Amino acid sequence: MRNSEAMALSAALLAVAGELTQRIHDGVAARGFGGLRPAHGFAFVRLAPDGATVTELASHLGVTKQAASQLVDEIVRKGFAERRPHPEDARARLIVLTERGWACARAAEEAAAEAVRPWAELLGEGEIRSLQGQLLRIAPGGPVRPTW
Repeated sequence: MRNSEAMALSAALLAVAGELTQRIHDGVAARGFGGLRPAHGFAFVRLAPDGATVTELASHLGVTKQAASQLVDEIVRKGFAERRPHPEDARARLIVLTERGWACARAAEEAAAEAVRPWAELLGEGEIRSLQGQLLRIAPGGPVRPTW
C-alpha cells in the first residue's frame, strides 16, 4: 500500500469513527440522557461489564488518575454511577453503573444500531458482517477510548 493510500484509509477510518461517536452521542441525548459528553460514553464502555476502579478507568481512557477521578465525580453526581466497596481490595472503590447508567448504556446501544443501519442499507448485510470481522481482526478488543 502506498503512503497516499494509507493516508486515505486512515482519514476514512477516522472520519467514520468521529461521525459514529457523534451520532451515538446525539442519539443518547435524543433519548433523554442530556448533560453527558462523548467521553462519558467511553467510560461507560469500561464500567458496563463489572465496574472498575478509578485506576482501571484511567488506563482504559488513557488519562491520569486525577482526570478519571474528576470524570467519575461527574457521572456519580449526575446519577449514572456509584462508588461501592471493592470486593477484593478494601482500600479501593469500585465504580459501577446505576440503573440510570444502565438505561443510558442501552440508549447508546440503540443509537449505535440506528447509526450503522444506513451502512447495512448501503453495503448489504454480508459486507457489513465481513467489515466487522475484518475490523475485529485488526483491533480485537483494545480499549475504546476518545481521541482527546
